[in-house]
Amino acid sequence: MNHGSPVIDLFGLTFNLSNVLMITIASAIVFLIAIICTRTLAMKPTGAQNFIEWILDFVRNIISSTMDWKTGSRFITLGFTVLLYVFVSNMLGLPFAIIVDHELWWKSPTADPAITLTLAVMIVTLTHYYGIKMKGAKEYGKEFFRPMKFMFPLKIIEEFSNTLTLGLRLYGNIFAGEILLGLLAGLAIGGYESSLFSGIFGTIVAAVPMLIWQAFSIFIGSIQAFVFTMLTMVYMAHKVSHDH
Repeated sequence: MNHGSPVIDLFGLTFNLSNVLMITIASAIVFLIAIICTRTLAMKPTGAQNFIEWILDFVRNIISSTMDWKTGSRFITLGFTVLLYVFVSNMLGLPFAIIVDHELWWKSPTADPAITLTLAVMIVTLTHYYGIKMKGAKEYGKEFFRPMKFMFPLKIIEEFSNTLTLGLRLYGNIFAGEILLGLLAGLAIGGYESSLFSGIFGTIVAAVPMLIWQAFSIFIGSIQAFVFTMLTMVYMAHKVSHDH
């Protein structure tokens, strides 16, 4: 567990190369899934098309539970992309981690708070954009003073808290899962030489809980992708729906 992150300084900015790599890989996987599942579309879906249509139906149900479909239909592509991207990102660090010269290169992108908070900021910014676009700047601005004018400071605090909780909830769940997997893997390969559970005995003791925790982590990663998508649509509904 004693490792750092590969970073470089460029143009006065610090870049985490591991984050750049994993973001690129997650994006490429989502893109490939979309291409493969939609390259042979048919009226009667089969195979991969069934999978993509199942996800679209799932996202459609999420949107319909937060706002009327006439308003929310335009967000189905956003919901689909968010759900698939967060799910893939959550899964990447589960099978293994790659550490080179004490620097962690392969991990789940969502196990880094910088990435999850960036996603959260992007989502909240989009909600404001669509709120202004669909209601107009004047009408949208009035929402911050309803039902009473003194609500404005509380509404601003709410925006910051929504952003923090959206990003940190995802980060906390994925990071904690990978930490425990790393500890179990270290035990399984006899990484703790002075420990009672080292060598073959440590491998036997750690193998079963590691497999169980990996299965549980897949479940948690799936739930967190759903929660992130659901909250995205809830925040969007609060900004674009006239009945909120």
